Amino acid sequence: MPVIAVIGAQWGDEGKGKIVDLLAEKAHMVVRFSGGSNAGHTVVNPCGEFKMHLIPAGIFHREVTCIIGNGVVIDPAVFLEEIEALKSQDVSVDRLFVSDRAHLIMPYHLQLDALEEESRGSGAIGTTKRGIGPAYMDKVGRLGIRTGDLLERDAFLERLRLVLEQKNRILTRVYQAQPLVLEEIYEKYCHYGELLAPFIRETDLMVEEALERKQKVLLEGAQGTLLDVDFGTYPYVTSTTTMTGGACSGLGLSPLKLDGIAGVFKAYITRVGGGPMPTELLDETGELIREHAHERGATTGRPRRCGWFDAVVGRFSARVNGFSSFILTRLDILSILPSIKICTAYRHDGKTLTSPPSSVAMLARCEPLYEELPGWQTDISDIRRFEDLPGEARTYVERLEELLNCPVSIISVGERREQTIMVKELL
Repeated sequence: MPVIAVIGAQWGDEGKGKIVDLLAEKAHMVVRFSGGSNAGHTVVNPCGEFKMHLIPAGIFHREVTCIIGNGVVIDPAVFLEEIEALKSQDVSVDRLFVSDRAHLIMPYHLQLDALEEESRGSGAIGTTKRGIGPAYMDKVGRLGIRTGDLLERDAFLERLRLVLEQKNRILTRVYQAQPLVLEEIYEKYCHYGELLAPFIRETDLMVEEALERKQKVLLEGAQGTLLDVDFGTYPYVTSTTTMTGGACSGLGLSPLKLDGIAGVFKAYITRVGGGPMPTELLDETGELIREHAHERGATTGRPRRCGWFDAVVGRFSARVNGFSSFILTRLDILSILPSIKICTAYRHDGKTLTSPPSSVAMLARCEPLYEELPGWQTDISDIRRFEDLPGEARTYVERLEELLNCPVSIISVGERREQTIMVKELL
């Protein structure tokens, strides 16, 4: 049975939440493998409208097992808030589980994230200040505290004491902030441990057992490839891998088990926070797209920067992830435009580039080279077959297939589950 990874192919906010919610109907298990509460999925379905940050979008299907893998960093307060919000709308969390190896976001991570971002001044990278970066730093620096640690109170106290001594030195000596109190944090997180205990499992074994039973497993990505810590627009990136490789290491799965990798692209492009974005529209067209599409971050509420589809970074994303197909979302938004542009290459110092440079300074100087296609200017939100799309819309999608060297599998023409064109079945 297939194991399909759903990967963000741009700067995040591509509509992965809707896609996972849609595909989960045919899955047995949905696994979130990276990121933290800095990521956000907006899901609209018969249960209501939800803004998810940690819990996989498969949670709305009662028979689906949902897992938060070891690659995710978890803020217990956010996790518990999401659970209560789901329960309040009669969404069951009985089949939700969290890896005992997932790292926790602690109070000092939140404080340090805000202080470090403030200290950067004009060089701020646009962090959400959710403690994600400092938590991953501690994970790599072997100072992290994991969900499983909460189940061993004595050992947890000693580890917290050791780590907090170091963090308080940084807070007081570098930032002249007040030190945090060991007993307060310990008591709060012991309480969290009691609430989290029913969810904590060896989830890598659960995934393996699902595969042995020939069940369908959907891997849910967070954020996007261009925010990957290695291959994104560094340093304007997140603190972990957002790509296909992270789908394996973030839940304990052999790459040989993957049957398909679907990259999710928005029909235009957006990003939140700092960093270069060659096709950004700083004119009335960009504002028109932003307002018509309600482009604001699900986590921060910040307005998203909008631009034309960038096939240069798109090809790069398809290559480094190994997409077997791509999913195109929000095609309906472009229905308002008389013509549509696609960036097919960059010009830099008189040279034509077909792949993005690794240097953000160089990327910021790149001039996008466009080709222009006619728009269709008709509502497509009720169309369910590719052949029923206006000819101009079909031409746009087919041109993206050529530029990305990858076939389309799903096209979203609205925010609801049913507003979808299934070109090819993935599960």
